[in-house]
Amino acid sequence: MKNSNLKLLIFIITAAGFLFSGNLMAQVKIGFVDSEVILKQLPEAQKVQKQLEDLQKLYLDTIQTKETELKSKAETFKTRYADAQKSVESGTVSSEADLKSLNEEISGLQNELQLLSESLDNYKQNIQNSLLQTQQELFKPVKEKITKTIEEVSKSLKINFVFDKADGTLLYGDKEFDITFKVLDKLK
Repeated sequence: MKNSNLKLLIFIITAAGFLFSGNLMAQVKIGFVDSEVILKQLPEAQKVQKQLEDLQKLYLDTIQTKETELKSKAETFKTRYADAQKSVESGTVSSEADLKSLNEEISGLQNELQLLSESLDNYKQNIQNSLLQTQQELFKPVKEKITKTIEEVSKSLKINFVFDKADGTLLYGDKEFDITFKVLDKLK
């Protein structure tokens, strides 16, 4: 956030330098929008946000079920381990075969617990990636509509640059002021 604000400040200072350098003073106009306000009030964005929240709730319910299962298995393991310790300490289990069997049972429970934990972690990671991808897909048409409208409004008001107040990014820039290829030519 600080980095984008710094970039915005540098750009504004540079633009101000152009403004005060002469004949560009009457030509360059800078505007801004608050994308958070737009997204909160645009019906399409609200609909997409609701879809994402519903999907997230579904995933969270599944995660909660898996976490409950994991906690239950952990309690089972803890109880069985304590019982096994008591059996060994009291001498109830003393033969090598019984000790080996008990050790295999405890190891099996521990492995099952570890696999459940890893499975839950993988599920959470996959869900997070899936939600991000779904969010990008669902918001793509909304963002395209907003960007197109910003461009149309900017051109109609003869605004050369439009920034997003929420994060300081450049949303629209008049192609007349794009010096990308001049910089590339100079670098070559």
